[in-house]
Amino acid sequence: MAGVELIKAAALLGAGIAAIGGVGAGLGQGIATGYAVEAVSRQPEAKQDIMQTLITGLAITESSAIYALVIAFLLIFLKG
Repeated sequence: MAGVELIKAAALLGAGIAAIGGVGAGLGQGIATGYAVEAVSRQPEAKQDIMQTLITGLAITESSAIYALVIAFLLIFLKG
């Protein structure tokens, strides 16, 4: 019985570590948005290009956070 409990504990620990991916993505998105606001304030005429690039980058960054969330859920509900 101790082996089963060890597997559950390891799965929950892995889910917690996977959740760190969401934190990293959130920090990255905040930094990117801050730089985009700064860029628009310097060059308002380039707002459309800056926003398109920002949205593309945020979508790519968000996908890694979603993958981390899926892995965390799989570890919790399938092994936990």
